[in-house]
Amino acid sequence: MTDTAVLTEEPTGLHRPGAPGYRRLNAAMGLAGLAAFGILYATQPLLPQLSGEFGVGPTRASLSVSAATGALALFVLPATAVAARVGRVRSIGIGLLVATVLTALSAVAPTYAVLLALRLLAGVALAAVVAVAMGHVAAEVHPRGLGAAMGLYVAGNSLGGVGGRVITSTVVDLAGWRWAVAVLAACALAATVGFWRLVPPAVSTPRPRRPAESRGALRRLLADPAVAALVAVPFLLMGAFVATYNYLTYRLAGAPFGLPSAVLGLVFLAYLAGTVSSAVAGRLADRLGRPRVLVGSTLLMGAGVALTLPDRLPLVVVGLVVLTVGFFGAHATASGWAPVVGARRAGLTSATYVCAYYAGSSVFGALVGLAWHAGGWGATAAALLLLVGLALCCALAVTALLRRRA
Repeated sequence: MTDTAVLTEEPTGLHRPGAPGYRRLNAAMGLAGLAAFGILYATQPLLPQLSGEFGVGPTRASLSVSAATGALALFVLPATAVAARVGRVRSIGIGLLVATVLTALSAVAPTYAVLLALRLLAGVALAAVVAVAMGHVAAEVHPRGLGAAMGLYVAGNSLGGVGGRVITSTVVDLAGWRWAVAVLAACALAATVGFWRLVPPAVSTPRPRRPAESRGALRRLLADPAVAALVAVPFLLMGAFVATYNYLTYRLAGAPFGLPSAVLGLVFLAYLAGTVSSAVAGRLADRLGRPRVLVGSTLLMGAGVALTLPDRLPLVVVGLVVLTVGFFGAHATASGWAPVVGARRAGLTSATYVCAYYAGSSVFGALVGLAWHAGGWGATAAALLLLVGLALCCALAVTALLRRRA
């Protein structure tokens, strides 16, 4: 299996591997990922505490995560259109600042409804970051370094995910969930300042589109079965991944494990495996071909789910690490492949990929809760394996479709 869709023209003036602009861009986008993903999943380790304080069950508590990711998914395409007018760098920077302020305000939310509203608005603000970031990397980096650059960006995302979770789960035991969220907001502000200082000026400028033109372009894009199958991969895998961490928190906090919040936070260090695997997968995709790496990573994710089934903490932790390695490997590969498969509409393809990614997080992050209520972790794992299996079918379909096209 090899890549059969390639860019037909070699852009000039883009950041090449080894150049100062390439390093600055990677560092800045890494900081953006740290802040954005720390904020996006800030409440995930705090779900049991939110259930206790506001009197809501696991599925309703998980809405504090799904509200942010769902809003992000809904505003991906509008945010892309706005960024085309105001500039991608400005869009990312302003979005980070607004999301940070909203996160600080959520630390003093008087009711659960107010908390959900603030989380939803933070998701809208983060759409200006996350929806634009992948397209910005794809537009600014030379194709020879795109796989590695995308892998490094995803690595920053995973660091933000683990950093935010570890910060909140550690502080919550010392000072409560409100102080945990406030500390996270302060860390996000520091990362935002670093982004503004490091990010180089854009070397490419997107052409603004009229709304009707954008809708027509999206319909034509999704009419391509290879693109449709590829964007289904993050929808399914991200849904399974977020649901795993949502409900594993409740499983490990209850019998037979009974882990305290600070120890639960250490479980999220499994994200560090994703930091490594995303960077490695990006390089392997450049060398071995994206289809091989995507299929292998998806299979690895399924194996990780299976390992979490026994009620043995070492196996659960190993399974979580394997699942995380597989997920971030698949995400780094598929996200780098998306602008290549949709080469004529690379920016729109990346935006659609991001939309599907967070729609999956929002939809399945909540829906898999029905399996948790129905049959505990056994039913939850079965639902996760179904999602991973469907994603594997989509990955194989993309490969087959591109082979026929070649």
